[in-house]
Formats: sequence, C-alpha cells, structure tokens
Amino acid sequence: MTAARSSAASSSRPSAGGVAADADDESSAATRPRTRRRGPVARFRLRVTSGETIAIGPGKIDLLEAIVETRSITAAAKSIGMSYRRAWILVDQINACLRQPAVASAKGGERGGGSRLTAVGEDLVARYRRIEAHAAKACADDIEALLQLVK
Repeated sequence: MTAARSSAASSSRPSAGGVAADADDESSAATRPRTRRRGPVARFRLRVTSGETIAIGPGKIDLLEAIVETRSITAAAKSIGMSYRRAWILVDQINACLRQPAVASAKGGERGGGSRLTAVGEDLVARYRRIEAHAAKACADDIEALLQLVK
C-alpha cells in the first residue's frame, strides 16, 4: 500500500491521494481552498446529527481547529475561506447541540475580544480526529483495493 493512499488526513484538507476527510455541507466548496490531486481519493465524512442539525462534521471541526490557531472566529473563518457570518452560525450550532459549549468568546475591549475552545471543544476535536485515524487504519487494505478499481 502506498503511503499517500494509506494515510488518514489529520485535517479535512485532502492529501495528494488516498484517504482524506472531507469538508461537509457546512461550508461552501467554492470558498474552500482546494489542492490538485492525482488519482482517486477516499474520504471519510463522519457527521453526528442532532435532529435535523449537523452537530459535528468535518467543516465544523476545521473551524474549531482554525479557532485554536487564530484565537478568533473572524480570523478562523478567513483562514478557511468561510464568511464571518457563516462561522458564527456554525459556532452557535455546535454550542447549541452540545451539553456544554465547545467555544467560548469574549467581547471586544481595548485589546479586542477573542475566542478559544473550551475543554469540551478540545476533547471534541481530538476525539473526532482520532476516530478518523482509527477508521482509516482499520479500513486501509479495503480502501487501497477499492482505489485500485478506479481510473
């Protein structure tokens, strides 16, 4: 099995080939940066729903990771090619669907506001990425065989 085809992506941004997580319907594909791939790619698209709402999905996890990196919902949205309004809507959905909030935000002041993940948010991201990695590893042989069938 080739390394590129067998590795699970640590974020939803796809690798050159093989297994990658995919951005969900929560963010516009037209605004997301894309990399050119060669050959077929298998994508895991784990979503957890609460009623009709996607509580947890790859796009929301990407946003949470970007909040960790930027400490700002505005900057996080910009870094992943998402509108500020859309990012706020997704953060509100995440927090509303969980028993405890994943994101805590402070209102602006002299130094401006900011956002951070709570312990629940940090755990959520870590578990989600661990599930992706375990799924890719468990299915690696079948995924490789499946990809061999595709032009």
